[in-house]
Amino acid sequence: MILDRIWTPGPEARLLPAGKLHGPTVSVMAIMTFAMIIVAAAGLALANAAGIVTSGTQNRYVVEIPAASAAELPKAIAAARSMPVRSATAVPESEMRKTLERWLGEAAKSSDLPVPALVTLELGPEADVAAIGAKVGTAAPGARLLSESAELQPLLRSIRALQWLALGLVLLMAIATAAAIVLAARGALDTHRSTIDIMHGIGATDRQLTRLFERKIAVDAIAGAATGTATAILVLIFIGGTGFVLAGELTATTPLTARDALIIALLPVAAVILAVAVARHTLLGALRATL
Repeated sequence: MILDRIWTPGPEARLLPAGKLHGPTVSVMAIMTFAMIIVAAAGLALANAAGIVTSGTQNRYVVEIPAASAAELPKAIAAARSMPVRSATAVPESEMRKTLERWLGEAAKSSDLPVPALVTLELGPEADVAAIGAKVGTAAPGARLLSESAELQPLLRSIRALQWLALGLVLLMAIATAAAIVLAARGALDTHRSTIDIMHGIGATDRQLTRLFERKIAVDAIAGAATGTATAILVLIFIGGTGFVLAGELTATTPLTARDALIIALLPVAAVILAVAVARHTLLGALRATL
């Protein structure tokens, strides 16, 4: 294993002691790990929200009856209940006017404002949507059967776009981390160029030298990842706590599941492994190029 080999460097590690942590590498790893965890948590929460909305509206429909045919509401409900539906519930007119009041103000209470009658339906798995729509339309002329999931498609498309954006940002931050490690590895080689020349002169191989620098970079990467992870967890707990509680009340579940927590926990581990692997490749290539 890469990290096992790094943590058992042998007596030669004293040639390049880990000593004080390198500020730039630690800072870059801390910032990138923090950002990756926050963005990943947001993306996973959005994915869970989209799944809940989709499953909750999959079999839910609304019957919209024009105001002119509102008197036919009982017949429409009876027609719907004669079909394989789990429930058919009329939405009170007072509730609809109260909703409209948010946009129209006091005008929403006026009797001159026509308000259509609405019936919410929850269909069974064997229900024929077209047949239900036709029967309700016969009972209440002008009635329309609308799918809640179809009405929410623009919102779901936006949520999915944000999910892909979150994934893209995580990948971009991983690439930026790799680029920073490349610069750190090359900088370490330039700083210890005289030591490298002496060790080459006494027979040290490129792999032996690479192992020494790998250890130093790994220590910095682990310290930075640990710092970024701890900070991200604090932010999610204290700053995101209120939002998570509200989301839980709205969706009757938690925004992040145990699987999501495992994915987030693996991010700093993956960041460290990426840093060490990139450093090893960069160091070996640079050392071989000097020969």
